Amino acid sequence: MLQAGYPNTTVSLAEGTGSFKSEETTLSTHFSITNSKVAKIEIVCNDSEVDKIVSIISDKARTGNPGDGIIYVSEIQNVYKVRTGLESKED
Repeated sequence: MLQAGYPNTTVSLAEGTGSFKSEETTLSTHFSITNSKVAKIEIVCNDSEVDKIVSIISDKARTGNPGDGIIYVSEIQNVYKVRTGLESKED
């Protein structure tokens, strides 16, 4: 994302379970952990940049296999600076 001009990107490494069937899934009371390692990417941007960012992430992350991920787009209503406690008006 930095090379594409989006330096304010947060990447969190986590584990998650999707709705796809894992080879490790069992139907007994003894179950295996089916979590996969995932990266959660958070970018706050202007509305005009959403399509480009979605395209970049999709193109780089797509393997064609189940579990490639999901991209959510949501609206940011307010932004507050922790240091000052004031609402930020920056775009």
